[in-house]
Amino acid sequence: LSFFHFRRSLVTPLTFGLFLQLPLTHLSIITQPNIVLLMADDLGIGDVGCYGNDTIRTPNIDRLAKEGVKLTQHIAAAPLCTPSRAAFLTGRYPLRSGMDAINNYRVIFWNGGSGGLPPNETTFAKILQHQGYSTGLIGKWHQGVNCESRNDHCHHPLNHGFGYFYGMPFTLISDCQPTETPEMDRAFRRKLWLSTQMIGLVTLTAALGRLTGLISVHWKTLTCLAGFSLLFFVSWFSSYGFIRHWNCIMMRNHEVTEQPMVTDRTTSLILKESISFIERNKHKPFLLFLSFLHSHTPLLTTKKFLGRSSHGLYGDNVEEMDWMVGQVLDAIDKEGLQNTTLVYFASDHGGWLERQEGKRQLGGWNGIYRGGKAMGGWEGGIRVPGIFRWPGVLPAGTVIDEPTSLMDIYPTVVHLAGGVLPQDRVIDGRDLMPLLQGSVEHSEHEFLFHYCGIHLHAARWHQKDSGAIWKAHYVTPVFRPLGAGACYDKGFCPCFGEGVTHHDPPLLFDLSRDPSEAKPLSADTEPLFDTVIRKIGRAIEEHRRTLTPVPEQLSVYNMVWKPWLQPCCGTFPFCWCDKEGDN
Repeated sequence: LSFFHFRRSLVTPLTFGLFLQLPLTHLSIITQPNIVLLMADDLGIGDVGCYGNDTIRTPNIDRLAKEGVKLTQHIAAAPLCTPSRAAFLTGRYPLRSGMDAINNYRVIFWNGGSGGLPPNETTFAKILQHQGYSTGLIGKWHQGVNCESRNDHCHHPLNHGFGYFYGMPFTLISDCQPTETPEMDRAFRRKLWLSTQMIGLVTLTAALGRLTGLISVHWKTLTCLAGFSLLFFVSWFSSYGFIRHWNCIMMRNHEVTEQPMVTDRTTSLILKESISFIERNKHKPFLLFLSFLHSHTPLLTTKKFLGRSSHGLYGDNVEEMDWMVGQVLDAIDKEGLQNTTLVYFASDHGGWLERQEGKRQLGGWNGIYRGGKAMGGWEGGIRVPGIFRWPGVLPAGTVIDEPTSLMDIYPTVVHLAGGVLPQDRVIDGRDLMPLLQGSVEHSEHEFLFHYCGIHLHAARWHQKDSGAIWKAHYVTPVFRPLGAGACYDKGFCPCFGEGVTHHDPPLLFDLSRDPSEAKPLSADTEPLFDTVIRKIGRAIEEHRRTLTPVPEQLSVYNMVWKPWLQPCCGTFPFCWCDKEGDN
């Protein structure tokens, strides 16, 4: 009898334990993981070791790929910072939120502008915050700050679901570094200077003519002319003359901490803030969006990394960013969070081919892919690195050659957090977890649409039954000089006007056979040409029926600098402070 009692006493807890064990095997899926999103700025897909670069050292990014899943067809929704990041944050094509341009001003231009990510957009950070996550953004924002007053912060990260913000509300530009050649609106500034000199010359000539009696001009006319010259100069110099003070600032939450920013310590502060956020929030689910200032010009690089790469300052900057990635991964490991943290690495768009100073190449490399930053259709502008790591959940060393989008991060992290996607709007992203885990073979994206501003330049069709990835180009930029691979005459390729070519019929490529888009197909060389063009054309028509008119956030009015909206750490216009230093 005692034997049977013993056996029952043994079997009962074992059976109970087995029932408990079933859900535990999926515990990491059904509970809320920590989420760390790492986004590089202007990094080309060809700049990373695990994507084929063998001269820039990126061991930590490569380690992520080795321990996780690498996407080879990860596509940005736009080829420039502001619209691409708007799509990333909202899971929607940027023209749905008014964050794509109708003119040549295709990104947020001023901290003191009124355009930005609309308050009625629901970011993934806002949903995760409602799910109990601690949410933080460290680094670059570039989605606007204010709408109607200096302190309404309607576009600010804290109004879009981030509980903590430290970084640049704008973006890093060469104007932030006093030793660098100015970058922002360089051609327009030259025109303003020339116009000012011409008006001044006319005024001076009229005054001298009056004094010498050669010209009969009333003093009132001279006074008005002089007043107009002064007003014209002040009207533009009050903004463009102080770009470093107005745009190159650092903020902690709503407070301006550096104006202008002290670039020598920016990298160390961003890394320190990122690690501190992980340490502060290790006992509850957290979302950290580390939005690097690397590798955007002026390529802020600490002395420790200068001269280390074989690609000059740009290579040094990329290698420093890789080191920062390693420091963040070490912080996750140190806190024992490796198996409960999903880490994602990407770039916001392709490398900037035209960014050069003399013989120095200051922009990235896009590998075998044609084109680069600002080009809405060519792969080099929109195909970016995409890496996920989650030990024990995602299979290590996996490579997925399926079309995916930066917009897919939105539904992926929302579902992992237990949230619900907004039902009152179109969400263009798709949950990637089934694809990443290998439970499905193909991406949910049958079609992806590639915009340059509000202009549709190209579209792709993933023909899943054959494996073909057809891409039709309706508009392409005109490269200058002829035969070059970019718009070196302008610095950026335009979206419309004389700088583009319209194609009817469109240029067609099969990316599965020709990823470099080197040999366009025709009805003579491709039997399915007409069928494919019709199929993509119908998809574009259906897509356009889902679009609704929204306010244009990048309109000329919203782009203009407005003094009453300018973030300021003093009494405007006396805006300067250094709250991170000794002052």
